[in-house]
Amino acid sequence: LGGDGTMLRTVDVVAPEGVPILGVNLGQLGFLTEVEPPQLEESLRRALAGDYQISERMVLSVMVDSDGMASGKWLALNEAVLEKCSSGHLVRLAVSINGKFFTTYAADGVIVATPTGSTAYNFSAQGPIVSPSHRCLILTPVSPHMLFHRSLVPGPDEELEFEVTSQLPVGLVLDGREVG
Repeated sequence: LGGDGTMLRTVDVVAPEGVPILGVNLGQLGFLTEVEPPQLEESLRRALAGDYQISERMVLSVMVDSDGMASGKWLALNEAVLEKCSSGHLVRLAVSINGKFFTTYAADGVIVATPTGSTAYNFSAQGPIVSPSHRCLILTPVSPHMLFHRSLVPGPDEELEFEVTSQLPVGLVLDGREVG
């Protein structure tokens, strides 16, 4: 029971166990929820009777190699964002795809979104909207200060690696939650 934030936190808790989620919208947006409050009783009755379909969604698996508190393995349903911590400055992020250098972004940050997250921060940063049934990653720079500023859509099994090459601190935000 809640809104999109509640759904994102619930996925974070139950995704490793593969537990299905039925979202009831009591929040502001409700993009990730399936049921409105007037439908709750009927929806529960149908779910308990086995009359439901599961919509499987991609999640990001994020590995952080750092001395900071973000070090470790994390999951995200919508997106992972590396962003500047200091106003008025850019960060430089060297990006490799499957172990091969791609480019260095000079930007406010970068977003790696799933198709589910394509309509969230990625969309606000001019990234493409992708059907949730499509399997891919979406790499979108945030306010880049460079000529190459378009989103990139790698495959779902491609490995993206980011290295902070500037001296300024960079924060990691997963599904709207600051992790370090």
